[in-house]
Amino acid sequence: MKWTRFFIPTAKEVPTDAVVPSHQLMLRAGMIRQVASGSYSYLPLGYRALRKVEAIIREEMTGAGAIELHMPALHPIEWWEQTGRVEAMGDVLLGLRGSQDDWRTRTVLGPTHEEVITEHARAYLNSYKQLPITLYQIQTKFRGEARPKSGVLRTREFDMKDAYSFHSKIEGKDGLNETYDRMYLAYCRIFSRCGLPYVPVQAESGPIGGDASHEFMVPTDAGEDFLVKSEDGSYAANLERAEVAPLPGTGGRGSEELKEIHTPGHATIEEVTTFLGCTPDRMIKTIIYKADEKPLIALVRGDHEVNEAKLARVAGVSGVEAAESDMIQEVTGANVGFAGPVGLENVRIITDQAVTIIKDAVTGANKTDYHLTGVNIGRDYEAKEVADIRNAVEGDLAPNGSPLSFLKCIEVGHVFKLGTKYSEAMEANYIDEDGKGKPLIMGCYGIGVNRIMASVIETCHDDNGIIWPASVAPFTVVICALDTREEEVVKTAEMIHDELEKAGVDVLLDDRDARPGFKFKDADLIGFPIRINVGKRGLADGVVEIKNRKTDQMDKIPPADAPVYVNKLVKALTPKADR
Repeated sequence: MKWTRFFIPTAKEVPTDAVVPSHQLMLRAGMIRQVASGSYSYLPLGYRALRKVEAIIREEMTGAGAIELHMPALHPIEWWEQTGRVEAMGDVLLGLRGSQDDWRTRTVLGPTHEEVITEHARAYLNSYKQLPITLYQIQTKFRGEARPKSGVLRTREFDMKDAYSFHSKIEGKDGLNETYDRMYLAYCRIFSRCGLPYVPVQAESGPIGGDASHEFMVPTDAGEDFLVKSEDGSYAANLERAEVAPLPGTGGRGSEELKEIHTPGHATIEEVTTFLGCTPDRMIKTIIYKADEKPLIALVRGDHEVNEAKLARVAGVSGVEAAESDMIQEVTGANVGFAGPVGLENVRIITDQAVTIIKDAVTGANKTDYHLTGVNIGRDYEAKEVADIRNAVEGDLAPNGSPLSFLKCIEVGHVFKLGTKYSEAMEANYIDEDGKGKPLIMGCYGIGVNRIMASVIETCHDDNGIIWPASVAPFTVVICALDTREEEVVKTAEMIHDELEKAGVDVLLDDRDARPGFKFKDADLIGFPIRINVGKRGLADGVVEIKNRKTDQMDKIPPADAPVYVNKLVKALTPKADR
C-alpha cells in the first residue's frame, strides 16, 4: 500500500478538548473522528488496528473452544423485564422514542447480551447432551453514559466481545469452573499478544450478577478505576472487592463519659469535627440504607467510606440503596446527619471492624442538632454483626498482612460465574439424565475491544507519538522513500515493499514528495514498529536504514537483504501466545 493512495489525515497540533494521551494521539494520527459525544468513526488506520485486535480475540476464542455468532443490537424490552434489569440498569439502558403503542417503546439498544443469548439457549439447548457449549460474538453495544470522556475509553457506542457458556447440573460447578479457567487463560493470552501490561484482579459482578468474577486491569494514569495490590504480589482486587486486614487495637471503654452536645446545623463529618475540635477517625458514621424494603444500618469510621457491594454481600441481600429522608426520620427520630448507634433498636446494624476499636467516639445522638461524645462500644451500644464493609485506603494491609498499594487503571476485560441468575428468570431449562427440567448454569466473559486499542496507546507511547506492538499496529512496517525524484530510491523502496507484501507483512510505502524530517515525524506519531529509510546517500553507501520504533536501534542493511531481514524482525516482534 502506498501512502498517497491511502487515507491518513495526521495533525501537528494537540487537540484542545483531548486530555489523555490515547485520545490526543488517535486524533493526531488520523485514526478516529468524533461524530457525536461518546460516538466515534474509526478512520482507515484506526480500523486496521481495531481489526487486528479482533483477529487475536477470535483466534484465542476459537482456541478456547468458543463458537462465534452474531446477535442484534435491538432487543425486546420484555426480556429485560423478565430478568429485572430494566431498573438495575437505569439510564444506562437506552430505548427508542415512540408513541405509547409504538414498537419503539418496547425496544432497547443492548448494552450487553445476557438476555438475548439466554432466550436462544431456552429455545435450542433442551438436553444435557448438548452441554457444555460456549458462544461468543463481537458486536456494537450502546450505553447511556452520562459523561463520555477520554476518547474511546468511555463512550456511548463501543465494540465488545461477549461470550456465554452453558452447563448442566451433571457437570455442575466443576463444569463451569473448567470453562471459566479456560476463558481466564485465553484472556491472559489475548492481552499478552496485544502488548498490554495487564493485572487480573478479584472483582464485583455488579449489574451483570453472579457469584464470582475477575477483572483484567491495565495500570495507567488515564484510568478511572483503581486496583488494589499487595506489596508481595500475592493479592489483587478492584476497589469494590478489595478486602483489608483488621486494624490493630481493641475496643472497650475509654476515659470519657457519654455526653450530649448541641451542634446546631452541623451535620457533615467536616462540620462536626471542626465544631467539636476532633478528628474524623474518632467519629462513627451511621449510614442508613434500604435493603429488601427494610432499613439496614452500616457503621464506619468517619474517615472511611461504606463499600456498598461488601455491605450487600455481608447482609445477604441483592443490593442496597440510600434510604429516603422519611425512612431515616422513622428509624432515628432525627433529620439526616444526626444518626448514631446509641439507642437504636429493632433495626439491623452491621459494624465495620475499624469502628469497634474506637474509644471515646463522637457520633450522632438520633436527635436533630445534637451529637454524642464519649461513645464506647459495650457500654453505650453493641456490635452484634462485625465485618469488613468499607473501602480500602492508603495504609491498609491485605488479608495476609502485606501492605496495599493503589494504582489507577483501565478495565479491559471481565469474566463472571453467573450461575442460574438469567436461566431461572427466563425459564431457560434443559432436561437432565433423569428426565427432569433444570435451569442452565451460565458463565459470561466480556472484553472491551476499543479499550484494548486505547489502552495499548496509553501504555505504549512517548513524546513523539504511539509505539505500537507489532501484533496490533495498523501497518507493521513503513518504508520512507527520502528522495522521491531519484529513480534508484523509488525503485529500491518499491522492491522492498513488494517483497515484504509477498511475504505477508503489512507494509506501507511513504511515497509522498515531502522532506525526510516531515516523514519521520509522521512515522513516529503513528507508531509503525519498523521504519525503513531509503535515501540517495544510503544507497550510495550500499545500505538502507532499518529503525526499531521502540528501541530506537538503527541497523544498516544492503537493500537486497532488507526484505528477509525485516521479515525475520517482524516475526520476532510478533510472538504467538502458547496454549
